[in-house]
Amino acid sequence: MAKTLSKSRLSSTFLLLCSLLFLSITLASAKSGGFSNILSPAKLGLKREKLSHLHFYFHDIVGGRKPTAVRVASAAITNKSETGFGAVVMVDDPLTAKPHRNSKLVGKAQGIYASAAQDEVGLLMVMNFAFMEGKYNGSSLSVLGRNTVFSTVREMPIVGGSGVFRFARGYAQAKTHTFNIKTGDAVVEYNVYVFHY
Repeated sequence: MAKTLSKSRLSSTFLLLCSLLFLSITLASAKSGGFSNILSPAKLGLKREKLSHLHFYFHDIVGGRKPTAVRVASAAITNKSETGFGAVVMVDDPLTAKPHRNSKLVGKAQGIYASAAQDEVGLLMVMNFAFMEGKYNGSSLSVLGRNTVFSTVREMPIVGGSGVFRFARGYAQAKTHTFNIKTGDAVVEYNVYVFHY
């Protein structure tokens, strides 16, 4: 009987020591100033998350004396492709409050789009919406997604942001407002829905 009691006590002691060792390692790594730490959002000054809706017009000007979208690269087959496959375009497109080019400037779309589909006009969009108006002045949203330009409404993910839009996530819906077949210029209406702090 004493042997059984002693084995049971030894087993309990071993289990307790293993638990304490695991707990101390876990606590030591959580408090360390090393590679990673767990933080509360309040520590970064982040308050309650909110959902914002932004509405603006994107002016993609490829023709004329002052284009805002310029092809910077292409593949050997780009000019033979019906979809322009392989073309890469750098943009600094104005974002305005209304569809008219001379309406109030609220920001710029800066980045690239590239023709990434061979069977339809499908663009890879990699750009920032850099805002310069009101409470969003100096803040930006980052878009990374697919834009099938001849679809009525296209949806692209918002994958992040800066300034007011730190930790942003959401989506952008794009709808062509006007397209000039002769010049290639386009005005695209954007509705952006984004969660941010």
